[in-house]
Amino acid sequence: MPKRSTLLLIVVACMVLGWFLAHPPGSEVSPETRTLLANSRCPLPPRVAAGAPPRQTDAPSGLVLPAVAGARLTPLAGFSVEAHVLGVENYWFDDGAKYAPTDLALGWGRMRDPAVLSQLSFSQGSRFFHYRWRSAPPIPPAEITRSASNMHIIPAGDEVASALRDLEAGDNVRIDGWLVRIDRADGWHWISSLRRDDSGDGACELVYACTITRD
Repeated sequence: MPKRSTLLLIVVACMVLGWFLAHPPGSEVSPETRTLLANSRCPLPPRVAAGAPPRQTDAPSGLVLPAVAGARLTPLAGFSVEAHVLGVENYWFDDGAKYAPTDLALGWGRMRDPAVLSQLSFSQGSRFFHYRWRSAPPIPPAEITRSASNMHIIPAGDEVASALRDLEAGDNVRIDGWLVRIDRADGWHWISSLRRDDSGDGACELVYACTITRD
């Protein structure tokens, strides 16, 4: 007959084995993440609070986005923004046009204030966004950089594409989706910025938009 200590070891081993069978590696996800992953083809990330700067969150392990025009989308971060539309620019002929047909220049914080915006002018082109002031900047230039950005929008379906086409400068909009990387079989790729304080080449957000709501 086994000794008591041997029986105890067997019981402990069985308990450990049972736990690992019930919780295989990678299964330790929160109920919220399970709901998010099962929600839809374009699940919504945590949403930004009204009036707050854009909210960026970690992309959950296991999140898979559908291919767009034959290219693979890799989610880099959840993204939710409530902003003022400073400009809209459509593209038809560049490499990114089949994925992100429209760029939105968006502003938040004091870059939604009419008194600030009246002292600035905006333009877009070649996937860049430019702003100018007349004599002196109405707010510190670093704040303008942190509070405005050019975003390449990939619509997640016809309804989102229709909402995107309806947007005009002066609208207020809410966008919920994912910052992504696009990879094509021929090696071409496009990567979103993951910062709000950068500028210049590579500073734009590449947003796979699950929802677009005009206020």
